[in-house]
Order: sequence, then C-alpha cells, then structure tokens
Amino acid sequence: MKGIVLAGPTASGKTAVALALAAQLPLEVISVDSALVYRGMDIGTAKPTPAERAAVPHHLIDIRDPLEPYSAAQFATDAARLAGEIRARGRLPLLVGGTMLYVKALRDGIDAMPSADPAVRAELDARAAVEGWPTLHAELARVDPATAARLAPHDSQRIQRALEVWQVSGRPLSDWHLRSQVNAVAAHADWPLVSLEPESRAWLHARIAERFDGMLAAGFIDEVRALRARGDLHPALPSMRCVGYRQAWAALDDGDLALLRETGIAATRQLAKRQLTWLRSMPDRRVVACDAADALPQALILLRGLSRV
Repeated sequence: MKGIVLAGPTASGKTAVALALAAQLPLEVISVDSALVYRGMDIGTAKPTPAERAAVPHHLIDIRDPLEPYSAAQFATDAARLAGEIRARGRLPLLVGGTMLYVKALRDGIDAMPSADPAVRAELDARAAVEGWPTLHAELARVDPATAARLAPHDSQRIQRALEVWQVSGRPLSDWHLRSQVNAVAAHADWPLVSLEPESRAWLHARIAERFDGMLAAGFIDEVRALRARGDLHPALPSMRCVGYRQAWAALDDGDLALLRETGIAATRQLAKRQLTWLRSMPDRRVVACDAADALPQALILLRGLSRV
C-alpha cells in the first residue's frame, strides 16, 4: 500500500474525516483537487484554513497561478512522488479530494494524451456558439459514449476536451484512460479507496447550499472581483471554469448577482452528481454512508485498518 485515497462528492465531509484521523495517526494530506492547486482561489474552493494546514501538512495546494495549467498526468506523477517521500518520513500519505479524474489517473494510469490544439478548440467553440453544448454532447455520445455518460450536457470544458482528443487522435478519450485489468488490480491495491457517499440526496443538497451560502458570506464575490481585476485572466481558463467561479464570473459580466446563489448551487449539485457517477464506477471502493449518525467513527475505523496494511 502506497497511500490511502479518501474521496467523495463535494460537501460530503472529507476534510473533517481527514483532520480527525490526523489526531490519531501521523499523516500528511495530499490534495486531490483540481481547484486547490491555484493560488488566490481560497473561498470558492473551500481551501483548508491556515490553522488546518498548520496542524497537518498539506501538499499540492497553491502550487499554480490561475494562468498555469495542471493536468491529471502531472497530478499522478506528483502524488506518487510525494507519497513515497511521506512514507520515508514514517507517516501515512492520505490523499483527500473529489477530482475523480485525478483519482483514476493515479490508480489506473493515464496515457500521454494529445496536447491542446488551439485550432480545434476554436472550431468547437464556434460550433457551440451556434449549435449549443448539448448538441456537441450528443455528438460525443456517438463517438465516445463512456465519456459522454459521465458529463453533463452543458459541461463545456470537458465536452470540448473529449471532442478535441477524438478529432486529433481518432481515439475516444475513454480509451486513453484504460490500463490492462491485471495492472489496474495491482494499482488499486497500492491505493485503496474509501468513499464518503450519502444515502440521502436531500442531505447532500442541504450541505451544498449551506456551504455555498457560507462562501458568499465570506466574500466569494469579492474574491472573484479581485481575480478579474488582474486583467490577465479570462473565463475560458480551466481555473476560471471551476464550479462557482464560472457562475460568479458570468454574474459579474451580466452585472446581476441576484441569481448567483441559484446558479452556483445548481452547478455544485451537478458536480456532486458527476463525482458520484465516477465513484460508482469503481467497484473496489469501500463506502461509508456520510449522512449516517456514526459516519465519522465508521470512517476512522476503516481508515485506521487500511493504514496497517
């Protein structure tokens, strides 16, 4: 075992479980979150507080400017290296987050996919402006049904990337993520996965709404205003397409913040739904019902047991 992965949809309580486990075991946290890598994006990503990061070492947070890219392949390389360094210090690597493509890249491997093609992206953007992203999603379903099944019809960033890979390589994006079953089984043993999943969708939706309200109260809109004021960021960047930031940027463009709470919560619910779809495709995961009364002690028992493997 190289490290334990603690995953789950947004607002499922992953941070609370990680901090509780850190009070019982010597561990270091490796963030599995494509938004936490960016500096200056603190409120809208629910980034661990300075006090939390001081109490437990955290890695792969604030490692990129919002202008800079960060890929699943880079994450897999960085996480594997960090896990080895943490174990060499006699501590447990606990990988915590909900970016499921990162989890899959680490546990299953990922081929070196084609790099971005500006011409193809421009063509897809032009088509989407006329036809709409749901139409392009339907096209993706014909050429790569596995990828389309886990994407929402308006998930422009991921639909664009999947169609770009198809057009450039002639291979579906889902093919690039495959590894032989034998190797996958071995890799899964190296990175056991504990998943926090609610039995009640209403419970998760209430948590998401409460969390988004807390972000708004903490100054999320001002955080996005400050990012816009830099002058070098734009809404097509992966950083600015993160859930919440995309909706806030659009609201500021429109000059109408009245619907931001509604659109932000709806987008976060869709993210959680996609995360759960990813998780349910991983049959070797160990599930803890995060809305159960005894969720925290059950998660801690399971994680402590895995730490001794």
